[in-house]
Amino acid sequence: MTIPEAGPAPYLPPPAQSGDYPGKTMGLVGLILAIFFNIIGAIVGIVALRRSKRAGAKNPLAVAAIIVGFALFVILAIIGIVGGIAFFTLTTEVLQQCDGLSGQEIIIEGTPLVCP
Repeated sequence: MTIPEAGPAPYLPPPAQSGDYPGKTMGLVGLILAIFFNIIGAIVGIVALRRSKRAGAKNPLAVAAIIVGFALFVILAIIGIVGGIAFFTLTTEVLQQCDGLSGQEIIIEGTPLVCP
């Protein structure tokens, strides 16, 4: 029994671009995480961007996750530092003015406070 020879394979057109690319979902997850967990979202964005680049695709969601993650981290760090300095300054001032005045009321910048 002989098997007939097959001819050339029929031409199949390349698959249509559906707008989906490797790392797209991960880029979206990274962007959402970047809003709430800044550094984690930025790291997920970096991983998604690397996956997309390996496949030769652009990933604007991953780029946005990286930018938003690091920008929010810096902004929140600055707010934390300024808030910490303000708290430390106020606490130091209250403790200095309350030195030896336990239980008495003092006024700092128009706000009455009872010394600890």
